[in-house]
Amino acid sequence: MNSKYINYFAFIIISLTSIVFAVNYFFTDAIPHAVTQFFIWASVFGLTLFAIKKRSLTTWILVCLVIGAAIGHEWPEAGQGLQVLSKIFLKLIKTIVGPLIFATLVYGIAGHSNIKQVGRMGWKSLLYFEIVTTLALFIGLAAINITKAGEGIIQPTDIKETIQAAEPQTWQQIILHIFPENIAKSMAEGEVLQIVVFSVIFGIALIMVPEKKRKVMVDFTQSLSEVMFKFTNIVMYFAPIGVGAAMAYTVGHMGLSVLIPLLKLLLTLYGALLVFVIIVFIPIALFIKLDLRAFIKAIGEPVSIAFATTSSEAALPRAMEAMESIGVPRKIVSFVMPMGYSFNLDGTTLYLSLASVFVAQAAGIDLSIGEQLIMVFTLMVTSKGVAGIPRASLVILMGTAASFNLPVWPIFIILGIDELMDMARTSINVVGNCLASAVIAKWEGEFDPTLEAQEVFKTELYESHDDENK
Repeated sequence: MNSKYINYFAFIIISLTSIVFAVNYFFTDAIPHAVTQFFIWASVFGLTLFAIKKRSLTTWILVCLVIGAAIGHEWPEAGQGLQVLSKIFLKLIKTIVGPLIFATLVYGIAGHSNIKQVGRMGWKSLLYFEIVTTLALFIGLAAINITKAGEGIIQPTDIKETIQAAEPQTWQQIILHIFPENIAKSMAEGEVLQIVVFSVIFGIALIMVPEKKRKVMVDFTQSLSEVMFKFTNIVMYFAPIGVGAAMAYTVGHMGLSVLIPLLKLLLTLYGALLVFVIIVFIPIALFIKLDLRAFIKAIGEPVSIAFATTSSEAALPRAMEAMESIGVPRKIVSFVMPMGYSFNLDGTTLYLSLASVFVAQAAGIDLSIGEQLIMVFTLMVTSKGVAGIPRASLVILMGTAASFNLPVWPIFIILGIDELMDMARTSINVVGNCLASAVIAKWEGEFDPTLEAQEVFKTELYESHDDENK
């Protein structure tokens, strides 16, 4: 079948499905269940045909997201049972992160023997991270104060969930957490910043070794980085199944009814993140003269993985490959992006500022702008280095609520839609770190979009057939 007709078919059937669901929502089950089921699976069929014709891994990931949501909606128990597949994918990805960061960072430093550049990239990255996350903080504050999504929330009487509050961290503890005591332990626990610190020191030490002895280790790290990228390519064949299963589990165990009472909060977050992209990310990209079309195309796959799995870590290997493919040198990508996982969580920062004020609004507590600023700046500090904690943002919110004498019941309400909110903020975290690597590369004068890709961003399920798709 001609690809043009497949595109038309997919578009028409998805449009009809959207209309059917809209009618069903506004007129309460006006359309028989059998009809809605037909349109759901007709849409899945159309999207599958589109993916087969498109022959792109990114397309398959997006289509499997829809298939997973359909399975979770129609057969919730089956959707929840698929969680094991998403966990397999996440486990495989986590095996890549530590060795990949170590190999690429050590090779980037020792292979070029430039200690001064490491220092420059360090302070430039931290300056950029601080500016962008501060903007995210203020946009989150502005959004929740405009929509006042917390006002009118009724306290439930049957909350059974429990979250252990995060213990307040001193500045000494925050600094200590940056440094590894055992590199094997850091890799096993996914402590990205500790791996970065060890790799930087290791790379600097390697520069000090005589050339003859250094060459062996430099060649080893170069080979290891290439092998880990190929390892990533193999694992990515499982990505559509992994992310589809993650979406099936999310929809299956949450359902869609949980959205209704908290729709205003959810829309506030998504709207604020969209505004952040438009007034912060896009102007930065235009300022550094980044090819937006190439950038969006490159990050599509890692962002879709982050959205489905709610894990920035799962998207890291592919994000590094993506940025290298559009001209960011590997030594900059491997330094900036892992570092950003602790200091440049734009989506999480915006969410924390928004959610903390939501808690106060829901409890009927009127916070002044000064009090709000103190609270969110506290959140910025306490959130560093805790990305590996399950439900990390909620844990941090719980500790903050206790510190500022706020009730915790609004946080349990947020818990109901936290995964849907986590999808958005994790995606923005990945986009922010990809953009950061391009900014630092431009700042260093080493961004080269004409550089031939080093065979790192070529995982497709099939060879592309551009002529067939026209």
